[in-house]
Amino acid sequence: MQQARLFLAIALSFIVFFVWETFFVNREPLVQNNNTIQSNSIDEPAKIADNKIDFGNKEKQIDYNSYDATDSNLSQNKPRIITVNTPLYSVQISEKGAVFESFILKKFKETGKQDSPDLQLFSVSSGQGTVQTQFTGDNIFCFENSFFQADISDDIINIVDGSFEILFTWKSPSGLIIEKRFLFSPETYLISLNIAIKNTSNMPVKGALMLSLLNELPEDNGGYAFEGPSTYINNKLEQIKIKKLKDKNLFDGMISWIALENRYFASAIIPDSATFARMQIKVEQDNILKSTYIQTIDSLNFGEKHISSFHLFFGPKKIGILPESGYHLDKIVNFGMFDFIAKPCLYLMNFLYKFIPNYGFAIIILTVLIKLILWPLGSKSYKSMAEMKKLQPLMTQIREKYKNDKQKMNQEVMGLYKTYKVNPLGGCLPMIVQIPIFFAFYRMLYQAIELRHAPFIWWIKDLSAPDRLFSFNFTIPFMEPPYGIPVLTIIMGGTMFLQQKMSPPMGDPAQAKIMLFMPIIFTVIFINFSSGLVLYWLINNILSISQQYYIQKQHI
Repeated sequence: MQQARLFLAIALSFIVFFVWETFFVNREPLVQNNNTIQSNSIDEPAKIADNKIDFGNKEKQIDYNSYDATDSNLSQNKPRIITVNTPLYSVQISEKGAVFESFILKKFKETGKQDSPDLQLFSVSSGQGTVQTQFTGDNIFCFENSFFQADISDDIINIVDGSFEILFTWKSPSGLIIEKRFLFSPETYLISLNIAIKNTSNMPVKGALMLSLLNELPEDNGGYAFEGPSTYINNKLEQIKIKKLKDKNLFDGMISWIALENRYFASAIIPDSATFARMQIKVEQDNILKSTYIQTIDSLNFGEKHISSFHLFFGPKKIGILPESGYHLDKIVNFGMFDFIAKPCLYLMNFLYKFIPNYGFAIIILTVLIKLILWPLGSKSYKSMAEMKKLQPLMTQIREKYKNDKQKMNQEVMGLYKTYKVNPLGGCLPMIVQIPIFFAFYRMLYQAIELRHAPFIWWIKDLSAPDRLFSFNFTIPFMEPPYGIPVLTIIMGGTMFLQQKMSPPMGDPAQAKIMLFMPIIFTVIFINFSSGLVLYWLINNILSISQQYYIQKQHI
């Protein structure tokens, strides 16, 4: 009976979990602030002499008379594409907007196949780049496709040792100068970006600086893991569902970073220090998602400049990388309502992997450790089940004798429990503890980039994907592609059937019939789960069967 409660409770928990993830996991967005955005303080006026502009510690010769870096000049001067290669990534930057047109991660592949190309982090199908810059205000506009001139002549830069800086400059006809200064380092996914706004016109200039991330609109993943725009604002993680944008797409507050996420990777804009700013999210044509960091710039008089310092992150959502990046960027790894359980499990799994470099075996060892921690609770549960099994003949007699008087039958059954000092709820506590651990494991194993394309043994080549033996070119009911034989899942279903047979028989024939279908139902539910999660549940079932058999042998 307790095992029946366990199966039924987990089934109901699945329903509650997915409903919660789909409709309620996102917290209400921040209340919109009607105050205007405060601006940062303006730096001291820059020194200008013979077209030499002093931006901090560097002095660079810019001949603005040699070209007109405005949109009208694009037809005359074709923008160059500059490629920057580091050991971690390869990025292509266009002089048209000084945007990233391509960003390839060298440590990750598109698929698990050996001949798979390196991973392209964001789509370029729309023809737009990311890290777009705009400035609006006082009849001066710098659009996202304005022509920025690079200060280097080489089109390919290979960075192995030390950092490398590239400066892109745009000048309006009225005299506003905007510089985007990128600093690339070979050992990190962080890229420094300084945006300098310089007023060389005769009129004061004020407006808003906008820095945008773009990517294709993420597909609906059923609520299993968050994908889309997020921000760390007012010391709180906000993940904004696309369907909620029609209600609110502006967020004001102390912004530490904004990001666009998918299951395993993220691109982020990180101000050098959290400042009061605004994030705007839009879905543009061709299903392009655009998240913009907006910062108001106070009035700049002639010769004054304003420098905004940022860091860019284009890389994996990996727990071993993000904390080293700082700026609260590790908050982007979030496992939902069971995050407090999932993250310790992830840390422990990675620790085990250092000694046994196979994540499948790391999952097995982690499952054994969790089972050992819960062993006393499990023993109590199985002792209660063994005692219940002894009482089954007496309970059958009571049900037969009082089958026409439910109230009397229940009174006699409760009296039987009291006489033999059996607690019918004795098996519930392990069940309650196990359910959140299961869902924490589910979220962790689904989102952990460590398991992406991580092989186990034999036919299991990717612990983050469903297990499939062979590949069929026809569809199978209830199964998502690829189609094949879910061997691990079928074995897991068999262990659940064995557990059911070891449990006390159901007194109610209707409930007994329902329980016969539970292993089948769970096999169908697990058929599309990641093989890492199925492996965890299989090992957990085997350990539970062993513990239950041992306890029952002691009490027979």
